Amino acid sequence: MSLALRLATDADLPALRAMMARAIAELQTGFLTPEQVSASAAVMGLDTQLIADGCYLLAEIDGALAGSGGWSRRATLYGGDHSAGRDARLLDPATEAARVRAMYTHPDFVRRGVGRAVLTACQDAARAAGFARVELMATLAGVPLYTAAGFTPIEEILDHNAPVPVPLVRMGKSL
Repeated sequence: MSLALRLATDADLPALRAMMARAIAELQTGFLTPEQVSASAAVMGLDTQLIADGCYLLAEIDGALAGSGGWSRRATLYGGDHSAGRDARLLDPATEAARVRAMYTHPDFVRRGVGRAVLTACQDAARAAGFARVELMATLAGVPLYTAAGFTPIEEILDHNAPVPVPLVRMGKSL
């Protein structure tokens, strides 16, 4: 098994969106009701500003798309291009936390270190950009990964921007 990370490009968007849809549909079961899983697409997804900023990574195993995730120096904490309330304001590394965004693992590649590799690369990039802290909005399925990586809960929320409320956990970590 050879895991490689690379920056995502616009050409990767169709494959990324297909993987994200599968990950939401398959990996959230057991954590959310079927109605919440269906509603999750309304609050999750890819903000293509991450690709434009050169901050969104693809993980490939033996050439196959295995996962993705990014980090951001912008204020938006989570959500995709379709999400209301996105904020492109640049964060101040001296006083604010960088964001870890849009972390997904392809269902065929879970438990193979994909999420951990992408998360580590995101933290390293944020640290190199001068940030001392990172924050993210975790799905309930993602909380175990982030907890194992040293993140701690900040707050639990219900996102009401979907047909039914979707539970999420804001988490943070000092770098």
